[in-house]
Amino acid sequence: MRLRVVTLAERPSALAALRRIQRAVWPPNMAYINHDAVCGRLWPSLLRSFPEFQLVLCDARGRVVAGGYAIPFVWDGRTATLPMGVDGVLVRGLRDHRRRRRPNALSALLAVVDPRLQGRGLSREVIRAMALLAALHGMRALVAPVRPTLKHRYPLTPMARYVRWRRPDGAPLDPWLRVHWRLGARVLGVAARSMVVEGRVRDWEGWTGMGFPASGDYVVPGALTTVRIDRARDRGRYAEPNVWMLHPV
Repeated sequence: MRLRVVTLAERPSALAALRRIQRAVWPPNMAYINHDAVCGRLWPSLLRSFPEFQLVLCDARGRVVAGGYAIPFVWDGRTATLPMGVDGVLVRGLRDHRRRRRPNALSALLAVVDPRLQGRGLSREVIRAMALLAALHGMRALVAPVRPTLKHRYPLTPMARYVRWRRPDGAPLDPWLRVHWRLGARVLGVAARSMVVEGRVRDWEGWTGMGFPASGDYVVPGALTTVRIDRARDRGRYAEPNVWMLHPV
């Protein structure tokens, strides 16, 4: 498939198609993924401030088939100073922008592929396009808080252990980690609270289609770790771990 990379700065109207793909990617019983308060509050600012770092892949007919979001930020190159994940890098990148600090790193935030075209290597092309954008803008690094695609099958396994699981050929067991690894990325560490979703118990019941009759930790559809339900406080909290990976630029 011949592909063309276009940024939202070049084609703002492509955002509608990119959002349609986003909605199609998440199943109904994972509606909670769209209720991260930090992302909900800051995503509009991301689009306004950095349209040149939001991209889509178009086929020969100009149809949007995949895309991704990213944010530039200031980073000294040390793993210890990376933000906590998606939420943290959004906050830092927009703060750097307000303070007119010149960014030297680009962080991927999300890569999505039209579900009808998955399995054709388009996610790999999204990451390659992000690396190219980073290079074109003089960035020293491309990092990504990666959401491993099979981790939801092992929600009770700590992410630090999961990320070490390998296939017989030495490649990561997880397919999405493997895509990044094959592009030359290496694991920097776990982003323990990459995204945080909080809501009332009835919110969580609506998002997941489950009941939560008692306080405790619950395995819910698609989640990478458990959700903590506190019925006395009428709160549910999900802190999603991701994996920081560093790509060559």
